[in-house]
Amino acid sequence: MRVDNLKKEFENFYGAGDCNVYFSPGRVNLIGEHTDYNGGFVFPCALSFGTYCLIRKTERKSFRFRSLNQEIVQEIDLDSLCNPLPKGTWVNYAIGVIAQFVKNGQKPDTGADILIWGNVPNGAGLSSSASLEVATGVAINEEFQFGQDRLTIVKYSQKAEHEFAGVMCGIMDQFASGMGKKDHAIYLNCDSLEYELVPVKLSGVKIIIGNTNSPHSLDAGKYNERVDECRAAVDAITPSKLIANLGELSPAEFNSLSASIENDIVRKRARHVVTEIERTKKAVEELKLGNLLAFGELMNQSHNSLRDDYEVTGDELDAMVTAARKIEGTIGSRMTGGGFGGSTVSLVKDEFVDEFIEKVGAEYFEKTGIRGEFYVAEIGDGGRRIN
Repeated sequence: MRVDNLKKEFENFYGAGDCNVYFSPGRVNLIGEHTDYNGGFVFPCALSFGTYCLIRKTERKSFRFRSLNQEIVQEIDLDSLCNPLPKGTWVNYAIGVIAQFVKNGQKPDTGADILIWGNVPNGAGLSSSASLEVATGVAINEEFQFGQDRLTIVKYSQKAEHEFAGVMCGIMDQFASGMGKKDHAIYLNCDSLEYELVPVKLSGVKIIIGNTNSPHSLDAGKYNERVDECRAAVDAITPSKLIANLGELSPAEFNSLSASIENDIVRKRARHVVTEIERTKKAVEELKLGNLLAFGELMNQSHNSLRDDYEVTGDELDAMVTAARKIEGTIGSRMTGGGFGGSTVSLVKDEFVDEFIEKVGAEYFEKTGIRGEFYVAEIGDGGRRIN
């Protein structure tokens, strides 16, 4: 939807007058899955689609929230901004961010009217929630002149996910949405938050996102279950080697210490994390050298580990990846995001893109009875004001 059309929708709801427009993108993670909350490395990039936040300050002592994607309309008093709404309410993602400003001594002195519209497919694993959080954070920070830097807004957005949505996510999604740069991926150390913007030069190759249309729901418990299992692995290893998270272990160290993890499932979860961190490091090195075939093979290994050791793929994601790997021009294919449904990401040679979309779509429908959707990804910039 065009920005001028969004402004007309805003006026339809809230009356004539100026409003400001902010945007923050969704993200796709090229490699490095379920490593962020383990203090490891990730390699996401911001997308060209995301969430728009239109805002106008008012003299009322309340915030009004509307979305063109959801039916729920909400008005919240300034004194209630730190109180989560019932679980599953989309407004939680927005007020969860505003609450972080309040908790840090920056309470809005007036209200505002807010309209949200996003074109990140919900449940596709492309981080629509982080996109909404960061868009809200950037808008509130600028409109109320709170003066916080972008990293602080990213951290506020992550806390909103923890406290208001109940998902104990790492910081990758919010970081990519807030700090992304056009035609670059972010090589992020999720422990130190040191990062490098790495040019993504894919001569003759496209990034294709495959939406399984089997929506994941990270607040259903499985995501938090994996977080707990990784913590159990750290607790089991700590008597032999004091560590704060699995990201501190090299593969060799893990192999020497893994026998101290008595639970077989917990050991598998930890093995994925440690090997995935190593794959991510190697993948970035190969991309910098222009070795896309090696990068693609590491993507394949990543999916296999997520399927076998971390067990977060499921029938739909596995079916789409299996179909993708049958196409001659596919360099690598894997699930992306939290899993349990969502999307895949594939590197595909230009001349095979049409064949990929047609044949993978057909085989996926044959195997699952679900129509998949495919997008040729464009890497965009992070959250910003756009008018």
